[in-house]
Amino acid sequence: MNLRMLLLALALGMMVATAAAGPKATPMLAQDLLNQGRVDDAIAQLQERIQKSPNDAQAYHLLSRAYLMIESWDKAVPPAERAVALEPANSNYHLWLGRAYGRKAEHSIFFKAIGWARKCKAEFERAVELNAANVPARADLAEYYLQAPGFLGGGKDKAQMQAEELASRDKAAAHMVRARVAEDAKDYDTAEREMWQAIAHSNDPAGYWLDLAAFYRRRDRLNDMENATNKAVAADKEKDPAILVQAAALLLRAGRNLPGAALFARKALSSPAPADGAPSFQAHYLLGQALEKQGDNAGAEREYRAALSLARDYKQAQKALKRIEQQ
Repeated sequence: MNLRMLLLALALGMMVATAAAGPKATPMLAQDLLNQGRVDDAIAQLQERIQKSPNDAQAYHLLSRAYLMIESWDKAVPPAERAVALEPANSNYHLWLGRAYGRKAEHSIFFKAIGWARKCKAEFERAVELNAANVPARADLAEYYLQAPGFLGGGKDKAQMQAEELASRDKAAAHMVRARVAEDAKDYDTAEREMWQAIAHSNDPAGYWLDLAAFYRRRDRLNDMENATNKAVAADKEKDPAILVQAAALLLRAGRNLPGAALFARKALSSPAPADGAPSFQAHYLLGQALEKQGDNAGAEREYRAALSLARDYKQAQKALKRIEQQ
């Protein structure tokens, strides 16, 4: 069972906070460390924070998200569960616990995946129950309904109902859910039209341009994919590094415009904006991928090492570095 689409375009955005500065800079908060991609430092700080304050729900929540960032699914679940236990009325904590369960389901054998998937569904539903206006939770719940088989509570009609619920709260998100329902039904023309509607109704359409680009990649319309990716970067009013990182990742997955992918990754690394959802270790890794695919193994090795200097347990960079060293 594939639940990977549960986290599409969601990916692991962190709380944005501004580091305090003065004549003597204060120690950076965990949120800021995560925004900078300094995952190892953030984890160490959060673990110390939890030792001092074992009922700090936010610390557990951020620790889980840090582990999700480096794809440590087993480690991500317990702190997410603890955050929910401490603050059971927090819709956002339930959402992220559901995402952690979803990742566990993806990376478990079938019989264990069933249990994790059911937990994932329960958490998404609880997040929506606690806050009907939680748009990301409704979008994730709709994707679950769309992807999961009936015996796990899935159903296209349920996904469509979430689109209707979203329509009065976020028209762009509602159109995107409708697009996913249509795509799943192989009604690709309707899916494309709905994605264009999502772009038209969004005040910040860069992410929806990326969704359209991903759709074109799945349809093997690679020229359209590349054009939509460029539109996403151009439409990004806030110059969010996450858009650049996701754009680079799309180009790399499609094997298109590798110099462009490298450029996007470099721009993400040089951006002064908070890296909400685009940790710098990931940008280093993607830059390494682009360089390696272009034959620059020395440059790739530098980038993989840079990624691991920030997140030593990031398995993708570990594997890539090992591959380079064995050549």
